[in-house]
Amino acid sequence: MDPTTLIPTPDAIPVHWGWFHILLLVTFTLHILLMNIMLGTVFIAAANHFTRDGAGSPPTKAVAEKLPFTIAFAVNFGVAPLLFVQVLYGHLIYTSSILMGTFWLSIIGILIAAYYLAYIYKYKYLQLEKGRALLTGSICIMLLFIAFLFSNNLTLMLHPESWPRYFDSPGGLLLNLADPTIWPRYLHFIISAIAVGGMSIALFFTYKKHTGDPEAAPWIKYGCKWFAYATFINFGIGAWFLGSLPRGLVSMHTAAGVFFVIFLICGIIAAVFAALLALKERVMPALYSLLTAIVLMILARDMLRTLYLQPWFSRSELTVQASYSPLLVFLLFFIGGMALIGWMLKITFQNTDNQEVQS
Repeated sequence: MDPTTLIPTPDAIPVHWGWFHILLLVTFTLHILLMNIMLGTVFIAAANHFTRDGAGSPPTKAVAEKLPFTIAFAVNFGVAPLLFVQVLYGHLIYTSSILMGTFWLSIIGILIAAYYLAYIYKYKYLQLEKGRALLTGSICIMLLFIAFLFSNNLTLMLHPESWPRYFDSPGGLLLNLADPTIWPRYLHFIISAIAVGGMSIALFFTYKKHTGDPEAAPWIKYGCKWFAYATFINFGIGAWFLGSLPRGLVSMHTAAGVFFVIFLICGIIAAVFAALLALKERVMPALYSLLTAIVLMILARDMLRTLYLQPWFSRSELTVQASYSPLLVFLLFFIGGMALIGWMLKITFQNTDNQEVQS
């Protein structure tokens, strides 16, 4: 069967695709930061509880207090990039979502369960004792499974040649397991989250140190070690991922191939600097290098998606039916929403500090 006959015709868009592309990159960057904080910190908390026989520690206590917030922010900030992916690649991702529909719909229930357990972890932290390891381990497994399903969907949309397998198994259980890049891509994503989780812990206790907490210094080092060691491990997984890419996919004869290589090399350099700075406990310079690396890797990821889709689809093929008012309304609400969220976070931190001072 010719896979091109299975690709639906893309819908028309109201403005030039470049607007949606920029918004996709911006909103995805925000989402990936929050999602990495969420997944990375709960993974570190689970590892801490398992190695300490369920005993608590200042980092796990901080994770317990903040985990419901980080899940809520990560989920809400994930809505916009998912919508922009649907605008630009809707005919592809809708198809891949249907092919794995049973798994895809299960994400809602799994996420609700993880969110519920996060609240138990927060409000029953002191009473749980040894149950903390089981609880955080369960949350972590749920979030890891959701991440695995997202990796499958976002790679399955890149492989229309694998879609005919649906006719052999039309139950919505089709995953992209035949793709040799799926496991290194997934593990690269997970280890990156653990690294960001470590940096989040280091930043939190750096803040606590500046507010006068005399016990914060060891935990800054603790977070920095998690970040640095996870980053070094990720270099090996990244090499595995690059080696698993189809031969000839990244061609220096195409603009996307050239930009992919440039963004990738610069991202690796920034990540190396971030890890080395973290080992010296220079938290803020390490953070700036980390943010630079994340932005560059997101751009490299975007170029790689373009390379994968070259035989099947180009964003320039999208039909424009001009209507600028929806975009203007979105931008106004987006800017206003970001300002409101910033204000709410400021008030939340101020109230948290006041409660700690009173206690």
